Amino acid sequence: MCDTKPGVRIRKDEARVEALGALDELNSYIGYCRVMTVHEEDKAICLAVQHDLFTVQAQLAGSDKFLPAMRVKEIERAVDSIEQVVPLIKSFCVLGQTQLSACFDVSRTLARKAERRVIAAGEAQNLRFDEVTLAYLNRLSSLLYALARRANHRAGVAEIVPKYYDAPQYQEIARD
Repeated sequence: MCDTKPGVRIRKDEARVEALGALDELNSYIGYCRVMTVHEEDKAICLAVQHDLFTVQAQLAGSDKFLPAMRVKEIERAVDSIEQVVPLIKSFCVLGQTQLSACFDVSRTLARKAERRVIAAGEAQNLRFDEVTLAYLNRLSSLLYALARRANHRAGVAEIVPKYYDAPQYQEIARD
């Protein structure tokens, strides 16, 4: 997968190093989510994701480690299961209704960033990633979004629809 030889120095701003850092940041924050939740099911999901991310990092670093395709299916099943219990989503929602949902929301944004960094590293350095890894990274943000929504639902907190302003309201400057 990658051509780095032992003992060869690489720059800290190399695309692969950026991707590894983004994955590490994501893994750390998912650990925080795991500590914050009281639900054993969510703790288990977070721990499994953390293990998966170590595998993705190892793969990116050049090892022969790979995620099994079943992990993508397991994430998809978890999302489907969560969507059966949370209200149907009708619009974007204001993030951070509870401390736990905010943790999952931050993790979701970090997952998207990590996915972009991994793809960029692949393109910049001609690295090939198997389809399972790319699908996993793509689905992971959906799982984290579902976990955030379930955290709100379990807490009995309603999701807030964002307030949008129409353009004419910005045409006049407020004067005091």
